[in-house]
Amino acid sequence: MGKIGLVSAKYIIHAQIVVEGVVERPDIVGAIFGQTEGLLGSDLELRELQRNGKIGRIEISVETKNSKTSGEIIIPSSLDKTETALIAAILETIEKIGPCTSKVNSTSIEDVRTTKRDQVVERAKELLKDLTYNVLPDSMEITEKVADSVRLMDIVDYGKEKLAAGPMIDASDEIIIVEGRADVINLLKNGIKNSIAMNGTSVPKTIKDLSKLKTITAFVDGDRGGDLIIKELIGTSEIDFVAKAPDGKEVEELTKKELNKALRSRIPIDKFKLDVGKRKPSTSPAPRRAETRSTVTRPRVSPVRRPPVQPRARKIRISKKESDAYKEMLDELVGTRGAYILDKGLNILGKVPTSELSTTMKNFGSGIHAVVFDGTLDLDVLRTAERARVKCVVAMDSKVDPRTARVDIIIKSNFT
Repeated sequence: MGKIGLVSAKYIIHAQIVVEGVVERPDIVGAIFGQTEGLLGSDLELRELQRNGKIGRIEISVETKNSKTSGEIIIPSSLDKTETALIAAILETIEKIGPCTSKVNSTSIEDVRTTKRDQVVERAKELLKDLTYNVLPDSMEITEKVADSVRLMDIVDYGKEKLAAGPMIDASDEIIIVEGRADVINLLKNGIKNSIAMNGTSVPKTIKDLSKLKTITAFVDGDRGGDLIIKELIGTSEIDFVAKAPDGKEVEELTKKELNKALRSRIPIDKFKLDVGKRKPSTSPAPRRAETRSTVTRPRVSPVRRPPVQPRARKIRISKKESDAYKEMLDELVGTRGAYILDKGLNILGKVPTSELSTTMKNFGSGIHAVVFDGTLDLDVLRTAERARVKCVVAMDSKVDPRTARVDIIIKSNFT
């Protein structure tokens, strides 16, 4: 006996049945074939249609509750729409299932081809969206990617400390000292190729040596951290000019116009020291009153030198749940050069390459609870995390002293 399934049908008849009594599926199937026999002639006899493959397997789902049976009848059809409508209408003539009164209501006829077309259209939309946004970047994106690649190719590791620098450090008579790698990248992006990064607040020996040979401009952020770096450079190196980003801004986020304006406005180091001296409050002692008695000479006591106070280690307080979650995520990231961004509930907000971690934290602004990444934590990433108010940074290793950080630092060896 040839029977068709739902897949090869053109139409599907949906009908609801209610029986005043308890019946089984075979009872309903028997009533459908028996009570519709001969009503529409031999050409539309249900048994013959099913035998010829024009009507598929009749599916019935029933549920009995409070001595009443209700359910749904599904009949696939490969007849034309007129004949299918007749089959749907003939079902409503069934008034008895065994001894029980019944009522059948044909609710709808589904055009399978229309449903498939809708599915095809929706899937085509998804594929087109994926093609547009993920596969075929526009010309601006292509241009930006090429420019980024060129900038990264231009960056060199200079000196024993492997400081990030532009390619013109040796060839140029003047160099610009900036705070970190991101600052060097921004200067390269805008055509300035003679910059070098300190990679921290302490001055590397390479920069001290360069300051004796070349004209040095210290270009720092417009915040208190920038002032501290200038103070450190003045005390350890021979710098010639000072340039600062506008108040509240960082060198890495300045536009080309702002960079050029800040560098044109640089001031000689002597003038800078003079201006700083004018801003300091006077520390000269108040004049003494005239003494009427003879001056008593007291022995001079040398001040007691105390050893410098070492910063205390931060106590990292995390729950076992957090520790287990961080360890599992770090294990997942091994070898991927990727990073997870987490919220307070340890939910993953996103996964990005480690090369884009600093930019991603800046774009989030706030709301990041923790960062887990496959790499070594350096001062650039740490500073960005502190500005983004990240609570915890989990990395494979770290180059920074955790006692000087405002965030909790956990490395892979802490889990063992």
